[in-house]
Amino acid sequence: MIPIGLFTGQSALVTGSASNIGRAIAEALAAEGAKVLLADVDADRNAATLAAIEQAGGQADAIAADLSTPDGWRDLLATVRDTPLDMFVHSACPPRKEVDDASAVSPETWDAFQNVNVKSGYFLGREIASAMQARGTKGRILFITSLHAYSPRNLPHYSAAKAGQTMVVRELARHFGPAGIRVNAIAPGAIPGGGFNASAFDFDGKIPLGRLGAAADMTGPALALLSDRFSGYVTGTTLAVDGGIALFNWIKPVWG
Repeated sequence: MIPIGLFTGQSALVTGSASNIGRAIAEALAAEGAKVLLADVDADRNAATLAAIEQAGGQADAIAADLSTPDGWRDLLATVRDTPLDMFVHSACPPRKEVDDASAVSPETWDAFQNVNVKSGYFLGREIASAMQARGTKGRILFITSLHAYSPRNLPHYSAAKAGQTMVVRELARHFGPAGIRVNAIAPGAIPGGGFNASAFDFDGKIPLGRLGAAADMTGPALALLSDRFSGYVTGTTLAVDGGIALFNWIKPVWG
């Protein structure tokens, strides 16, 4: 992508910025002129994201944030409260482990996924949007959800958290829409990373575009949804960015 200064003079908070989709979106926002606050639990990898942005001529600051705890969102909010934000991107999610299936997932893992995805997403989104409203800022919020908000994955803590997050998007969009604040989501398809080992699955013939996705595939749709220039009349929607994989059943039917 050739930067066109979409977000020059604006600021954004990106959670989960240390790796994969969160990092790709953070770097893309910075390339488009935004000053980006990078929030992640992994300080070392978050520092690498910061260094990459600064080396490319962008502006950013790194923030330590553990959203898996019940009050992690409060700590992050206290850190960014005095920063007037134009955008909030919630990409943070604990790593998925295939061993945590429906027969084995622990209450602690369940809580961590709910805390990061749903609780932190909702309360950070609500408080940041409220601050935008008080300033008269027509802000934008973007969640990174999943196709498994709608289709089982045998990781019930993950699918349930993403399903809840999808409704958080719609509730916030409805509530803050009259203030001109837009809230949307993208639902990635098969994107290696975040604990997802694509080599363990057979995708042969199940992705119409013929390949697995990459974090970079998320940046164009993310920037478009965050931009009033391209998506000024879009709110409360979840855009699948999946190469068409949702056109197939994730679970093979027993008939036909």
